[in-house]
Amino acid sequence: MTDLVQERYTAIHLLRADHSVKEVARQLRRSPRWVRKWRKRFDEEDWPGLESRSRAPHNHGTRFPEPTRQAIAQTRSELEAKAYQGDGLKYIGGIAVRTRLKEKGEHPLPSLSTIERVLGEKGMTRPYQSKDSPKIEYPHLQPREPQQLCQVDIVPHFLTGGETVACFNALDVVSRYPTGQAYAQKRSQDATNLLIHLWQTVGIARYTQVDNESCFSGGFTHPHVLGKVVRLALHVGTELVFSPVRHPQSNGFVERFHQDYNLHVWQDTYLEDRDAVQTQGDHFFELYRHSRHHSALNGKTPQEVHRQIASQLLPSDFCLPKQKLPLREGRVHFIRRVHADCTISVLNVSWPVLDVAPDTGVWATLEISCSGATLSIYDAAPDQEKRSCLIRHPFPLSEVVEPREKTDDTDNGAPYALLIASVGEIVRSSASLAWVTFTRTIRLANGLMRGTIY
Repeated sequence: MTDLVQERYTAIHLLRADHSVKEVARQLRRSPRWVRKWRKRFDEEDWPGLESRSRAPHNHGTRFPEPTRQAIAQTRSELEAKAYQGDGLKYIGGIAVRTRLKEKGEHPLPSLSTIERVLGEKGMTRPYQSKDSPKIEYPHLQPREPQQLCQVDIVPHFLTGGETVACFNALDVVSRYPTGQAYAQKRSQDATNLLIHLWQTVGIARYTQVDNESCFSGGFTHPHVLGKVVRLALHVGTELVFSPVRHPQSNGFVERFHQDYNLHVWQDTYLEDRDAVQTQGDHFFELYRHSRHHSALNGKTPQEVHRQIASQLLPSDFCLPKQKLPLREGRVHFIRRVHADCTISVLNVSWPVLDVAPDTGVWATLEISCSGATLSIYDAAPDQEKRSCLIRHPFPLSEVVEPREKTDDTDNGAPYALLIASVGEIVRSSASLAWVTFTRTIRLANGLMRGTIY
């Protein structure tokens, strides 16, 4: 510690011992202004504030002027308030801030990196996980062919005048074949419309992965909720996969695709309405499908790779019935984190997991059949050769389940022909005496965990 820093420490010691500013200044042979400066620095930053700092100039030629920095912070604050009030889409990130600044006529318009840096300097950003939080390894699918996994996500934008646009994008993980639709909101009706468009034009993948937005999950209020999107996926035959909560990396392929979409559709482009957005988006999708810039595709285009496997398409005249879709046989998957109380949250219900440490990633599968439903929790994804079932729970159903309609199988592992993954699942589906005994044992174990026997 230098003599200068030690002098600052001495000043703080004297002040905290109730000496006046004038007394401290006289004793250290400093001005009262000097004492007040370091008292303020200590009040704001504690002991680290007393360390010496660089004397490099604060204003640089490339630094945005203070009014622009203030406009960034003000715009972020406005978006946060709007999100809290539930007025429109709840997006407050750098893209939303930049779009709103553009609407306000801010010039020069800061880049996304500048916006994020300014927001970070002003303490207006927060990470999904704190640095002290453990890194969770989640199970994930490893598709090797097109039509095995398609990821779907929403990216927000604003038209001139402040009208919000929810841009639903979808991407086949292996072929990188994209599509998308722009809607005014992100309701379950909009989500189902996008999925119907996806399955009619791109094909019905074995797995369709989405995040936990209410438009996909069915909401966060009712327990055991099986919403419109879940029912539609069961009806069509794809296996819906819900990503971990607040973990966009699990939907990383489509998240990365959003960057290209934003760059080519929205950046430096005037879009007056949603029709213009869709037109611009369709043009970009078509260019992207025939681009050879993907290193993972070995010089081929997404179109060429995607068409290597025959697509199972939803009929072009398919439309949702006015009444609620019935439940059909099938599977729905959830990638989840084990909480501190050794439970996971699935469909607004906490489900116990035995002999698993908190902050462990697990894979839960809800299997619905005409004889009932079961939620099974595994340590790995269903396409892994080695996986163990950690626990099974009976899942309550309040309605009759309809059998799956028989269709011709295709060579690409189409979801219409649900493949049996293991001998254990064959045993489970047989409703044998061994399965009944196992279920009763699990119920007994769950009862002991909860303090009740049933």
